[in-house]
Amino acid sequence: MIPAMALACVAVLGLAACGSDGGKSISDQANQGSDKNYLAGDGTLAQLAPAKRGKPVTLSGKLLDGTPWSTKDHAGKVIVVNVWGSWCPPCKAETPDLQKAWTALQKKGVLMIGVDRQEGPQTAAAFLKSAGVTYPSLRDDGGAALVALQGKASATPSTLVLDKQHRIAARVSGPTTESTLTGLVNDVLSKG
Repeated sequence: MIPAMALACVAVLGLAACGSDGGKSISDQANQGSDKNYLAGDGTLAQLAPAKRGKPVTLSGKLLDGTPWSTKDHAGKVIVVNVWGSWCPPCKAETPDLQKAWTALQKKGVLMIGVDRQEGPQTAAAFLKSAGVTYPSLRDDGGAALVALQGKASATPSTLVLDKQHRIAARVSGPTTESTLTGLVNDVLSKG
């Protein structure tokens, strides 16, 4: 029988060995800023027929500049909601496509709003400015916006298309492209 003290020593040595991995732990990689081991949605698309859409989304908060914003102020408008963060590699990669889609869609009366996650408004605003983004974003609010999105934006990035009643009509879980987003919005505009 192995004495309890010997087992405790083996356990401590085992833990120490796990901690000395040469900088390969997720914690070490995060501190290096290498973006390794980032997990996002897989780009899965979901579209809902008008009869299958749930309750309207009531999304509100403050924009990055502190201005209040709410879906309630935009009745009858199709709204694209993109959940993002400048710390998120797939979010950075999709940003040019989102801006191109926004440029085309705003001519059709569609609104677009970003929902920033897990960073301060100054950091988010600096990223958007450097990326040439012209649509507004809500600042991180500790997750209240995600709750308002009815659990449909669990991945970062996620993009939702709200119909004119602000019900979720389409969703991309993960990064999207200009053509995918434009197609989803056009479907909502044509089918209601």
